[in-house]
Amino acid sequence: MPLHPQRYRERGFNQSLEIAKIVSQLLKIPYSTTHCQRIKNTAHQINLTGKQREQNIKQAFKLSMPIKHKHIVIIDDVMTTGATANELAKTFKTGGVKRVDIWVCSRR
Repeated sequence: MPLHPQRYRERGFNQSLEIAKIVSQLLKIPYSTTHCQRIKNTAHQINLTGKQREQNIKQAFKLSMPIKHKHIVIIDDVMTTGATANELAKTFKTGGVKRVDIWVCSRR
């Protein structure tokens, strides 16, 4: 799950990326941090309703290069409504990906 550069500077790390690195190593599958960027610095979603989350995250991602794979996985640490994962999946599908799986560590 890409973070906006400003959010990354605030946190100092991307928790989903750290999880993806471990999953990649254990399952011997590649991961990428270069194919998609978070271009919209969205408000924190913790206190937003489902509809507000959908609006907040709309058009937050952009593909930065073509994707040759037709099946990819998005890894996220926590899923609440799924708005962020759905928006990111839409972005990948617009870029030609046929199947997007979403793996999460925790569901609220």
